[in-house]
Amino acid sequence: MRITAFRAMLADEFGPQRAETIAHDHVFAALGGRTVDQAIDAGLPTKEIWQAVCDAFEVPPDRR
Repeated sequence: MRITAFRAMLADEFGPQRAETIAHDHVFAALGGRTVDQAIDAGLPTKEIWQAVCDAFEVPPDRR
């Protein structure tokens, strides 16, 4: 998944402002104690990052 598609999915699920806050500020244990932005910078696959976000925020399976 491209980063632009990932960011669009994040914004669609949480709204643009909350998506930015989640990406910058929320630390995910599943991402090795990184934020979304740090995980992207570290080269983690966006699919793995999306899964971590969905798990942490209990996004229903039909929207993952």
